[in-house]
Amino acid sequence: MGFLADHCSLHLLTREILDTCQPFSCGNVDLDEFFMEDAMPYKEKLLGKTYCYLLDDDPRIIVCAFTLSNDSIKVDQLPNSRKKKINGSMPREKQMRRYPAALIGRLGVNIDYAGKGIGSELLDFLKKWFVQADNKTGCRYLIVDAFNMPSVLQYYQRNNFCFLFSTEEQEATNSSMQLPLKTRYMYYDLIQVQ
Repeated sequence: MGFLADHCSLHLLTREILDTCQPFSCGNVDLDEFFMEDAMPYKEKLLGKTYCYLLDDDPRIIVCAFTLSNDSIKVDQLPNSRKKKINGSMPREKQMRRYPAALIGRLGVNIDYAGKGIGSELLDFLKKWFVQADNKTGCRYLIVDAFNMPSVLQYYQRNNFCFLFSTEEQEATNSSMQLPLKTRYMYYDLIQVQ
């Protein structure tokens, strides 16, 4: 199947895991700091939950980690072309001002496991996870504020995420942010998985 499915186990990231595992590094100082220092307070304040895959052969190794929280796509804040695309995929009687989404707030792959397709396997897992019958809430989209770096944006595009705004300028205007943007808002329509 894949490295995560065949060699790792999914866990909720806990203080005990952080205390017993080797320090996690994905090569991004901000992400590393979040997973090692901020994930627990983030969970305690009910802002998101962080999960990790531990290596089965050595459970002291965090292979990858990710944080999820609830969010939505607010259609009334989108440019007309994107609004038509999002609403066009819904029956007229089901069109809403916002659609439920899960936010991938943080995602990192251990630098020792980079370049092995683990990040793409993780996104495939998340896509399937949110459409399972035992999911506790409706969720139409996965969304991410992806770091505005070519390698990161290409990673999400390779995994079929689309930009919610066509250009950085359009996104800056609609979100009242200054150029250059640090992140780009991207989405994946989970209806594609069913």
